[in-house]
Amino acid sequence: MTSVAKAREWFGGLGRGTMLCREIAVSLATVKPVWRDVIYQMYFIGVKSQSVVAITGMFTGMVLCAQTYIQFHRVKMDSATLAVVSVAMGSELGPVLTGLMVTGRVGAAIAAEIGTMKVTEQLDALRTLAAHPVDYLVVPRFLAMLLTMPLLTAESIALGIGAAYLVASFLFGINQAAAWHQMIQHTDAVDMLTGMIKTFVFGGVIAIVSCYKGLSCPQGAEGVGHATTEAVVYSSIAILISNFFLTMLLNSLLQ
Repeated sequence: MTSVAKAREWFGGLGRGTMLCREIAVSLATVKPVWRDVIYQMYFIGVKSQSVVAITGMFTGMVLCAQTYIQFHRVKMDSATLAVVSVAMGSELGPVLTGLMVTGRVGAAIAAEIGTMKVTEQLDALRTLAAHPVDYLVVPRFLAMLLTMPLLTAESIALGIGAAYLVASFLFGINQAAAWHQMIQHTDAVDMLTGMIKTFVFGGVIAIVSCYKGLSCPQGAEGVGHATTEAVVYSSIAILISNFFLTMLLNSLLQ
């Protein structure tokens, strides 16, 4: 495939993804969501992702605490270790790592499920029954992702800071009151607000990319595999790229 054909295919996919976003917005404005499906997707996305998000958040906080302490101990700033962990987890690491973990667990499942339905012509059966696939399949997953991602991110941040506090106190012997005071003093509400805004964007990205890859899945089992892989890869790349621009934008707006 030539570079021109690749560029044409990429821009075509971008246009179809934009049209999917438009269809989601129209559906949200005109069709009442089936909240039973939304609640089930919240359980599938949120409850079943808690273990991987909790483990990721805890050990990220612990290793960040260890690395920060090693550097700060050289300049006698041990008590500021927890403050660095709280700011980093709240504004950057918590939302990004939660988004990447949910992408790997949920994004792949969404793309595979919808892709299988397309390959087996279940989507055509829905259209025959006057049920639009976007209303019936995409919107519940989109809403569930928006509702559960902030909760998962908050859990990751809280567990990361808590694990870092335990490591700082009992492993490195940092004064607990001093570490807690420094964290409260240097962690602003803006840091946590930045992380929460990011996680809404990341949730929307995961849902839209995964559903789009499922809806545009090529025929055959190989097509489902390609769609699943591309959903995870493209969602992860979109999260990492958008994180930079969101950081610059939110810092300029909220600081």
